Amino acid sequence: MFGGGERYPIELARAIARYADCELVTFGNGPRVRRDPAGLRVRVLPPLMYGHGHPVHPIAPALPLALRGTDVVHTHHMRSAPSRVSAVAARLARKRLVVTDHGLGGGGWAGLLPKLFDRFLTVSAYSARTLAAPPERTRVIYGGVDPTRFHADSDDRRQGVLFVGRFTPHKGLDRLIQALPDGAELTCVGSFGHDPAPPESGYGDLLRRLAAEQAVRFAGTVPDSELPVLYRRARVFVLPSVHRTVYGKDVAISELLGLSVLEAMASGTPVVCSRLGGVPEIVRDGETGFLVEPGNEEELHDRLSTLLADPALAERMGRAAREWVLERFTWDACALRCLAAYDELFASGDAASGPAERDG
Repeated sequence: MFGGGERYPIELARAIARYADCELVTFGNGPRVRRDPAGLRVRVLPPLMYGHGHPVHPIAPALPLALRGTDVVHTHHMRSAPSRVSAVAARLARKRLVVTDHGLGGGGWAGLLPKLFDRFLTVSAYSARTLAAPPERTRVIYGGVDPTRFHADSDDRRQGVLFVGRFTPHKGLDRLIQALPDGAELTCVGSFGHDPAPPESGYGDLLRRLAAEQAVRFAGTVPDSELPVLYRRARVFVLPSVHRTVYGKDVAISELLGLSVLEAMASGTPVVCSRLGGVPEIVRDGETGFLVEPGNEEELHDRLSTLLADPALAERMGRAAREWVLERFTWDACALRCLAAYDELFASGDAASGPAERDG
């Protein structure tokens, strides 16, 4: 099970490939080109090494060569090593260059790096503000969900509360456990983080202690095939992220969008989410679910109690949530917004002149 920052480029590329020639460049053992199960062409480049020893910074000498023949280079994680290399290579080859950032930190070459990009295609207006992206070069394309894979099923019996995400302090899972109404069941899907030092390194133990007297199940990571079933069998989905963790640590950037929220809503499941980051841009408070103040356990408890005690309300909100996703937040809709932004570059003559045909 991958996080949103890993899943987003894959799903977007798959959707774009239905409308234009698109190739996804990634990194792994042995050079090869293959088709993934969805039909997307995937080029795998072997990294020579990893910058800072981190998997998000693969150094692959073949990357500039792989960009030849493209009309638009679309990178992810602006400050990652592949994005930096692609930015320089694209500029030297006078190709149009766009970026979607997912919150990776790092330096920006004293302000030079952002200037290399023709467009910032952000996942939310909040993400654009966080990135300090220039408004005239920014388009919000949001993210999406596969509404066929994630759907409601009237044959499934809904019960309990569902959390999907990393078990790390900024996700606020400790607040959710303490806010659970009496008798409510909570299923937590994800994995425990590896926080580097105390007290954060003891977060897993803290969660287990809080959950000891309650109906909480830590399901761990689950196969992709099981995740849609969990969404559509939940009475309510919760994303309880916080601005300040239980250890008093302030969280500068949290929830640029929330793909798990979109997946839950596509499944006809109402959501209760913290009012932070890009989440208020995708959740209609009182219609598709509820927004609560980050870290407010009393408010979280009240909203959960309301939905768990009123199945008719939960069902009505769940239907509205799916309709909202179908209207605006499918991967196809995201891809079309992305392609429209590409077309703008050619229509306006931004960047180097080149053919109008869209490529990967």
